[in-house]
Parts: sequence; structure tokens; C-alpha cells
Amino acid sequence: MAYQAELVIDEKATLGEGPHWDGHVLYWVDIISKKLHRYNPENHHNETFQLEHYIGAVIPAEDGRLVVGLQNGIHLFDLETKGLTLIDDPEKDLPHNRFNDGKCDPSGRLYIGTMDVSAKKGMGSLYRVDLKGQLKKIISPVTISNGLAWSPDQKYMYYIDTPTGEVSTYRYDQRTGDIVYKETAVQIPNGMGSPDGMTIDQEGMIWVAHWGGSRVTRWNPHSGKLLDEVHVPASNVTSCTFGGKDLDELYITTARQGLTEEELALNPQAGGLFKVKTKEKGMVGQVYRGSI
Repeated sequence: MAYQAELVIDEKATLGEGPHWDGHVLYWVDIISKKLHRYNPENHHNETFQLEHYIGAVIPAEDGRLVVGLQNGIHLFDLETKGLTLIDDPEKDLPHNRFNDGKCDPSGRLYIGTMDVSAKKGMGSLYRVDLKGQLKKIISPVTISNGLAWSPDQKYMYYIDTPTGEVSTYRYDQRTGDIVYKETAVQIPNGMGSPDGMTIDQEGMIWVAHWGGSRVTRWNPHSGKLLDEVHVPASNVTSCTFGGKDLDELYITTARQGLTEEELALNPQAGGLFKVKTKEKGMVGQVYRGSI
């Protein structure tokens, strides 16, 4: 059965991305407009924090601050003071690179990747920040470091480098956080757009956002079989995550970037935040548990 997503906020984000449900509110970003959003479904209020640099990811930290991936490094952001505390800036010698998608593993380690702002081939990497705040490069080179998810049994990590058109499976060591490439989990067929952000449900099936594909798809990462899809009334679908009190509401971010005026006229809700109620339930989003 195919789902149909409905508009929640007509934000018209240039590049909406990085949704994270913290149990009560949804954090998400507009990368190009340098905005951090906090959406409260109880009162339908979308609070916005304006930053000075591109923001590619937002993940709550255990101490109440937020980990943010900016163009000038990984920081902790204090919502009250608006202050930033640098964790690390491993690519300060690459001024045209910025951080993109990021998430925490089941142990609370941060995994966050980079890309060239013009998406030049092979300029990005995926990094891991451990619980002591130590950073390590773990996949390189990549072009557009994107979707991340960990299997419910904590045996596998799934990862997307968008231009490859596929989701990769890595064997994952929960004790150390180390990964080893295993195989291609899913190859996105031609004509369905490019894989972007990703999430996973409690059955271990992955949900992939399609840039240029107007959809989110659900796949079995073990067989590569397409199981379901969500139709989204916006061409460039960027990411998704489960939220709501029962984790059965899929929040979906989209973008206006890359669309012509004619395409925007056909996609008037592009850049909006969408939601759909699903039969499946998602995994709890992990916070960063490290000490800085």
C-alpha cells in the first residue's frame, strides 16, 4: 500500500534537512538559509534560530545542548544563550566543504559527514566522534555524505553516498563503533531520483528519501526488495524520521533548491515539512552521550 504525505508547515525551505525527533519536538534545519527549526506538534509552533553558517545536521546532546554540523565544524549549540562551543573542525583546510547529514549510534557516538558545497566528486568524508570527544575519519572519499541508520539488532550500519545511487551495508561493532563494508543493500532504480536521507523502523526496514523522486521508499536491506512508498507533493525529498508519541508518524523534509521557476509552480509546497501516519513504528532517535 502506498502512503500519501500531508503538509505540516509550508516553510518553503531552500534546503530542508536533518529531522530528529526528541520525544516531544522535531528538530530540523534549512541548510542554505542557515536556520535551525524546532517544531512542536502540540501547538503547531515552528521556532526558528538563525545561525551564521550553513547547518547540515542537528542532534540533541545529553547535557541539553544540541550538536550542530556547520560549514565551520562540529559545535554544541545552547538554545538559551545561542552560544556555540567547538567540538572539532577537521576540514578547516577545505573552506568549500560543509557538514551534511549526521546521527548518533546506539551507544551515543556521533557519525557525521561532509561534502563540497558544489558537490565535487570525492571531496567529502564520514567522521565519528566518540564518547570522549575524539574525532576519527571512518569513510573516505565520498561525494555527498548522507543517510545513516543502525539495525535494531545493532549488527549493521546503513549509509548513503548520494551519487552512488545506493544504500551500503556495513558490519557494525557496537562495542567500538567500528565499521567494515559488507555489501550494497539497495540499488535505487533509474527514474526514481537519488537516495538522500534515511531512517529505519523497528522491523529493521529502511526508509529512503528520494531527491528528484517525489517520494520516500521502504526497503528490505537484506533482500534489496522494495516494500512500500510514500508519495510526497514535492520533487526534492531530502530526509525523514519517525516521531509522535507512538513513533508511527513519519516526518519528511523537502527542498526548493534545484528547481526552476516553472518547476516551483508545479511544486508549490516544495520546501515544506510533511508528515504521514504509518503502520510501522520507528526507532528512538539517539542523543550524543559524549563529554566535551
